[in-house]
Amino acid sequence: MLNDAVLHIGNIESVRGRVVEVRVNKSKNSSHLLYDGQIVKGISVGSYVKILKGFEELIGKVDEEFITEDKLVSQKDYKQEKARIKRILRLSLIGYFENRVFKQGVKELPLIENEAFLLTAEEFSRVHNFIKTINGKPDERLQIGVLSNETGTPIGVGVNSLFASHIGIFGNTGSGKSYTLASLYHKLFKCYGCKLGFKRNTKFLLIDFNGEYSKGNAITGHKKVFTLNTRLELHKIKPEDKLPLGKEVLFNVEFLSILADATEKTQKPFLKRTVELFNKVHKKGDSVGYFRGILKNQVESLLLMSDKEKSYQIIDYFEQVIDNEGTVELKRKFFEDLDWQNTNHHFYKRKINPTRQLSVAQIRETNIFKEAENYHFPTNDIDIIIHFLYVQLINDLIINKAKNDHIIPAINKLKSKTKDLQKVINFDSEDSLFNDSNFVVLDLNNSNLIIKKTIPMLIASVEYLHQKERYGNSQKSFFNLIIDEAHNILSYTSNRESETWKDYRLETFEEIIKEGRKFGVFLTIASQRPSDISDTIISQLHNYFLHRLINNRDIQAVERTISYLDKVSFDALPILPTGSCVLAGLSAQVPVIINIEEIPKKYEPYNKTIRPTDFWVEDDEDLDADTMPNEETAFSTNEESDDEDDLPF
Repeated sequence: MLNDAVLHIGNIESVRGRVVEVRVNKSKNSSHLLYDGQIVKGISVGSYVKILKGFEELIGKVDEEFITEDKLVSQKDYKQEKARIKRILRLSLIGYFENRVFKQGVKELPLIENEAFLLTAEEFSRVHNFIKTINGKPDERLQIGVLSNETGTPIGVGVNSLFASHIGIFGNTGSGKSYTLASLYHKLFKCYGCKLGFKRNTKFLLIDFNGEYSKGNAITGHKKVFTLNTRLELHKIKPEDKLPLGKEVLFNVEFLSILADATEKTQKPFLKRTVELFNKVHKKGDSVGYFRGILKNQVESLLLMSDKEKSYQIIDYFEQVIDNEGTVELKRKFFEDLDWQNTNHHFYKRKINPTRQLSVAQIRETNIFKEAENYHFPTNDIDIIIHFLYVQLINDLIINKAKNDHIIPAINKLKSKTKDLQKVINFDSEDSLFNDSNFVVLDLNNSNLIIKKTIPMLIASVEYLHQKERYGNSQKSFFNLIIDEAHNILSYTSNRESETWKDYRLETFEEIIKEGRKFGVFLTIASQRPSDISDTIISQLHNYFLHRLINNRDIQAVERTISYLDKVSFDALPILPTGSCVLAGLSAQVPVIINIEEIPKKYEPYNKTIRPTDFWVEDDEDLDADTMPNEETAFSTNEESDDEDDLPF
């Protein structure tokens, strides 16, 4: 009883749902107490309080404290005026003890005059024991840091609770966001990297926009890095630096739609017809011969047309197929051979009178027909699919199934990306992305904007489908997609792309984050601008590591979409020191502010802030003293000069 009296701080004065007010005893206003031979920190904002309601032990966290004056009792009952002042704690109920285990949630509400107590060290430890029991077995513990206000208290989370979930790491630049990402995954690989089951059944793909994790041993030395570079000439790029995606990327409707930025109602159905045509042609024993037959039939239809405008458009498209590299000069040869009869609206053969419509025999003697007979597939797969796109467009125009203005933009967008795609994708490879390692980094630092926008979505779609297949074959398969600087591809406010493309891009990742858990797919995103990221994506995350956020829009985005935060943690976001963050979510029973544990320097990300003065003084002894500014005038101001010419304006 004596010990309980030491920890007793007051009684419940009001209960308003989860918000409870405690009237603090006058004797418990000191900052520290002596309990069981140890100094115990007194009650303050952010502390935990135990409320006894019969045999129930309810736990609350202090959100704020204030003083008020007791006006219900007459002044004569107080010896001193200051005795009228009451100290009130306003706290939120966060959980309860059951069988000596802390559980999150509200089981019961307290009653007025229930007693409130400080937690013992053992009870404090129970509140911060985040290791859960899954299927009768305790989760594996992974220590990630220590409490900021109790640096002797280590914080560990369950491996399954954390990594079998979607994770969000947010914070301004320089707040320690990238370090936290590196620390979490380094610790995971340190614990499990040598396990055979881990190597076989897990795959990690990190999309790195700034090259922070691709260099050296950042996170782990056992990784495969694809350095995607669009600045170099094609012949200078090593095959091993290209993504081994194979032909399935080009000859798949969904992937073509991504590359061509296709609209849903017109362009995507056209791409579907093109893929069907491709599959039909390549099922034939002599695919190139069958394709030549299609071209010859289209030439006959073209030369029997009565619509001049449409026929001239089709000639332009034939030139893209037959005269792809500009060596055949198809259009010049065409009009050397043929011309248009404006009166009767048909093509006719030059130097033959009268100018009658061409016969089938004459058509087969034309230059364009002969070029169609001699057609060969290009050596490059991207050029092949573009040829099929034009042939499908010609066919649609002949039968009036499509309009040129609706389809050509998709083809042109795909063509504009062909050179860049050849630099970053190996279409001839049949290798898996994870052939050499189960941890793959895509370094996009030297890629242009088109590749930075396209490749992450493309590779996410490809690997998501592959993981579905793997998971269908084995329920052990696990895939984790990690996106650093995620606002680059998950933003819903970008003005540099069409609304259709933006919706398609967001839907791709929103499907992964909403449905991926069923197939062993989990997403980790890190960003300095949570306000730019889709609310749907942020709200679907399970665990959050929130570093310093200063921008009001970012703070509001966090408040709007994350329900796990309490008032104390939320108010701390703008003032968190570098390396500290708020941990909240399913892996933590209560939101806590922690200092991320240090990892060896060689595993840190390559993103240190430079110290200019470290290299400003390099080799200063080699400088000619005559070229150095005079010490007395080097930092003089313009106020010292009477000459108008010396003024900075």
